[in-house]
Amino acid sequence: MFRDQPIKFVTTTATAISKMKRPDALAKLSRLCSENADALFASLQFCADNDIGCFRVNSQILPIKTHPVCGYQVGDLPDGDEIIRRFKECGELARKNKLRTCFHPDQFVVLNSPREDVVDKSVQELEYQGEVAEWIGADVINIHGGGAYGDKPKALADFAHNLDRLSNRVRSRLTVENDDKTYTPQDLLPICKATGIPLVYDVHHHRCNPDELSIQQATKQALATWNREPMFHISSPIEGWEGPKPERHHDFIDVMDFPKCWRRKSITVEVEAKAKEAAVKKLLDELKNEETDSPWFVYLLRCADGSLYTGITVDLARRLQQHNAGTASRYTRSRLPVVMVYHEEQPSRSHALKRELEIKGLSRQEKDSLVQSIK
Repeated sequence: MFRDQPIKFVTTTATAISKMKRPDALAKLSRLCSENADALFASLQFCADNDIGCFRVNSQILPIKTHPVCGYQVGDLPDGDEIIRRFKECGELARKNKLRTCFHPDQFVVLNSPREDVVDKSVQELEYQGEVAEWIGADVINIHGGGAYGDKPKALADFAHNLDRLSNRVRSRLTVENDDKTYTPQDLLPICKATGIPLVYDVHHHRCNPDELSIQQATKQALATWNREPMFHISSPIEGWEGPKPERHHDFIDVMDFPKCWRRKSITVEVEAKAKEAAVKKLLDELKNEETDSPWFVYLLRCADGSLYTGITVDLARRLQQHNAGTASRYTRSRLPVVMVYHEEQPSRSHALKRELEIKGLSRQEKDSLVQSIK
């Protein structure tokens, strides 16, 4: 999906298809699949042109493919062979430009469900996505661990057991991701090591659902589960880490949420943000600015209630705008408007963080003196 680019993927509903005669339904589904193949090709070309190294393919790239009544085999479609050829062209484009493609099946794909019908449907959905993954050369089909169902060890054992129901083309691509409520990296790492299924480490989820591992430790252990380039996920909270629901994703990524221990590693980082391609571009630009040692700033804001707030940023004007928009800090959001009354330049983020702590430790009188020093 894109925010600004005129690239659209199409779908339909089982209700609409069920009202059509089967030949007409297959003709419509054939057209939708063809359009999505073209949209995928355009998406990959956009990524190649904009230095974006990975594209996550929509789970409905072949609309309602596994529906129990309206589902179909691609070979049943009027243009089935042509559709497969066009998807394989997408794979060639990806290989030519060294682009990575991946899938992240919907949340109803649960391999450890106690309901057999849910597991059956999950396997069917994974096999469909594995088929398309084979056409386009995708090497990751990423899922969550599922539910705990009151017995986490048993649920994880069921997850491992049901891996045997998958074909090799799915299992060889399958990965598992820590989530923000149930399974932490520490929960999943033993299963990953025992089964050979890599861990897609989601640092945002880990911050929401922490365990005994630090980000550095989780990163190191997750890297060791991969037999190909590792893939990690990053997000930022829409209302800040002090907000009521930090698991909710922001439009963009706060560069300060990007772990320092990920820098200069050969990894794929999937950006999960509502601004989509715009969020990727913004993060890339900010990371490049850091690499060129662009200066950081420590700043003080005077809030509407007279209190002072201390923070750091690489862009003073943008950060002030974020604060007044209510998206930068839970503290300032309830004390708007704010005015920037002091800032000082630091040579790096680490220096800025150290100085931020120093200023936060000052008394109110000392902070006021700091503000007066630039007047």
